[in-house]
Amino acid sequence: MIAAVFSVIAAGLAFADGSIDHLLRAWLLGLMLTFGWAVGGLALLMVQYVSGGKWGLLLRRPLEAMSRTLPLVFVYWLVIAINVKKLYLWASPALVDDGVRRGLISPDQLEVIEHAIGFKRPMLNPNMFWLVGLFCFTVWFLYTRKLYLLGSQRDMDSAANTPFWIKRFENISGPGILVYSLTMSAAVIYWVMSLDPTWYSSVYGLLFLVGQGYSVLALSIIISISLSKAEPFKTILRQTEQHDLGKFTFAFVMLNIYLAFSQFLIIWSGNLPEEIPWYLDRIRGHWGIIITLDFMFHWLIPFTLLLSRDIKRNKRRLVRVCQWMVFAKAFDLFWLIEPNFKDAARNLHFSWGILEYVAVPVAMVAFWVAFFCNRLKTRPLVQTNDPHVAEILEAEHAHA
Repeated sequence: MIAAVFSVIAAGLAFADGSIDHLLRAWLLGLMLTFGWAVGGLALLMVQYVSGGKWGLLLRRPLEAMSRTLPLVFVYWLVIAINVKKLYLWASPALVDDGVRRGLISPDQLEVIEHAIGFKRPMLNPNMFWLVGLFCFTVWFLYTRKLYLLGSQRDMDSAANTPFWIKRFENISGPGILVYSLTMSAAVIYWVMSLDPTWYSSVYGLLFLVGQGYSVLALSIIISISLSKAEPFKTILRQTEQHDLGKFTFAFVMLNIYLAFSQFLIIWSGNLPEEIPWYLDRIRGHWGIIITLDFMFHWLIPFTLLLSRDIKRNKRRLVRVCQWMVFAKAFDLFWLIEPNFKDAARNLHFSWGILEYVAVPVAMVAFWVAFFCNRLKTRPLVQTNDPHVAEILEAEHAHA
């Protein structure tokens, strides 16, 4: 119902704005948010198989369900791929010409853009956009399918074969984490970073990798605590494991701001003409308000709240913090995406189209959540034959 209502609102806003430009930009934000949960969920699932631990018993089924939403994310991506010439300067000379005609691109900027596009033409072209995207989704589908099938076989096997299955999952997930890092970096470079063909960053993929861990853990905690209203999660989500998940999330909050600020500090202190405009587009023209709020929303507030041991052990409060983190991630994506477009760079202004950044992602996330819940219901919430089942089903202080 939420998805349907906000879809209608998004259509109305596009009509009021007189174009679908902002609708497509907002669609890209929704894609990156849901993509982060699907592929990030797959990555965290593989991390769990490699590292082990009781936290995996809590999150394995939600993470599996997240990874199995890839078909819907693929459909979302198809919309961007079909409209590639409406979003990316390198894909359509008409976009560059329109920017020059409207005075959004100066002669100096035009020279830089044309040089950058020409230099990167073997990589930045519509055919490669499709080829790389299809290749990445194929790899993610294969890993998702393989882990799902092996998980089903493991549940039907006897507990005596647990060491075999642990080794089997480690052998697949270890290389899988590396493959995920490379394919995910390639995807975000094409889908987001190339919106500005003149800019580059060697840490861009890693920023999204950590950002996916940030949002996946926040969503996983919301799901786990929601499921704990009934069995079996009411028993297995003990305060100890909840506290551990809160600390795990806190680590990603710290790593997230460390990487983001390191990139900013290096580029700002270097002050090179081919690098610094990317930040100037996101600071000047009232964008400074957005980056200040982004720092507060994305890092300062979660960091301050997750420092508290009591908050990490209180279900209701921890859920509120994680809900805030999901919102903060969407807000950060808005700051990353919108200033890439010449009508918005150094020119934060209100329009009906800008409200698409609320309506479209909400509709897309609502559809994704519905699909996720459908996937989650297809398997038991607690996997059998896990070596930690007996331990985690004990009372909170049974070992004392």
